[in-house]
Amino acid sequence: MRDLTTGSIPRHLVGMAAFIGVGLVAQTAYFLVDLYFVARLGDAAIAGVASAGASTFIVMAATQLVAVGALALIAQAIGRRDDADAQTVVDQALSMSLAMGLVTAVLGYTVGLGAVRALGADAATGDAAVAYLVAFLPSLVLMFPLAVIGSTLRAAGVVGPPMVIQIATIGINIVLAPVLVAGWGTGHPLGVAGAGWASSIATVIGGIAFCIGFGRWQHRLRLRPGALAPIWQQWWRITAVGLPASGEFLMMFLLNAVIFWIIRDYGAAAQAGYGIGSRLMQSIFLPAMAVAFATAPIAGQNFGAGQADRVRATFRAAAIIGSSLMVVLTLFCQWRPELLVVLFTDEAAVVAVAVDYLRIISLNFVAIGLVFACSGMFQALGDTRPALISSIVRAVAFIGPALLMARQPGVALHDLWYLSVAAVTVQALVSLWLLRGQLQTKLAGLVPV
Repeated sequence: MRDLTTGSIPRHLVGMAAFIGVGLVAQTAYFLVDLYFVARLGDAAIAGVASAGASTFIVMAATQLVAVGALALIAQAIGRRDDADAQTVVDQALSMSLAMGLVTAVLGYTVGLGAVRALGADAATGDAAVAYLVAFLPSLVLMFPLAVIGSTLRAAGVVGPPMVIQIATIGINIVLAPVLVAGWGTGHPLGVAGAGWASSIATVIGGIAFCIGFGRWQHRLRLRPGALAPIWQQWWRITAVGLPASGEFLMMFLLNAVIFWIIRDYGAAAQAGYGIGSRLMQSIFLPAMAVAFATAPIAGQNFGAGQADRVRATFRAAAIIGSSLMVVLTLFCQWRPELLVVLFTDEAAVVAVAVDYLRIISLNFVAIGLVFACSGMFQALGDTRPALISSIVRAVAFIGPALLMARQPGVALHDLWYLSVAAVTVQALVSLWLLRGQLQTKLAGLVPV
């Protein structure tokens, strides 16, 4: 377990972000590996997997409820040297995650299948979406307890060993994907369902490794199956911090679903191009996300320890580092985004949509980096409501005008992308304003422990 309340903040931030970034790359690679092999099956398969993948936003939203709440409370408890409180939060967060995983399984195999079918541009796309989700759901269910374990380790400053496990699981996924999707070596291709099963099997193996290593990577917190009986006061305490962060991800799902619904009239090629472009965009965001994920435990421990100056310094470092990285990535997407797109498809119509999407959306990369940095700080301070507020502002700024535009003749896809850029810019300004108020309020009179 690392003490993040002393030493160089930029060094802590860069060191943790590097490990977290590699782990995020491994996590995102699950989707990219699936997309790579599914792309060989045609536009309907790509669009189906992309629309089913939108369900990931719902699950991520739900996992944030427990994972963000756990991270904030555990990091603050570690900062004030209260191991007993930190252990209680770990126990109850795991209890919540298992209950939420069960609910996800039930809803996914009932309501979820009909929902992803409805998002498809045609019957073939809908069938592909259902086949993928049926196989991918076990992976989504396991995201709940694994998110809690990952948040606990990050709160304790442990990032290296989890990264190794995540890289190993993506290796397993890479091996399984061609076997299950294309039938390499077996002669029994499962198509899009094989992509889902490859991810689920790799996630199960990774989850077992996380459970085995948890007590070895740090020695102050434990996984205690006998302590999982619900303590409702603790559940509410975790929920109070995590619920707004959950709403933030729900806004992301809503935005994604609205875009899929609007562009369905443009055909499967448009949905496939957007699916590839949006997946690549998520991958491009990883450096900024890694910095934000490192910001939360560093600022959280220092907030718990009463170190106001170090909390402010953490945000300054995160904003500068994250923005610098996003400027470089923006320049690349303005230069040659097709270098990324052609790795997944060579169909001209799909490539054109994806390239246009990346070139325009990259204009808000710096704004997205600042939004992520602010979100990490809100988690550290134990109040994620401002992040939800800024996300709602973005949703309102985009969804209403987008639906109006969809009814107008002659509206091109790139008009939607420019609208998205404007909405994200507004979100970044609101996030910065809200964080300024949070820092003034919460850091006033803070006394070092």
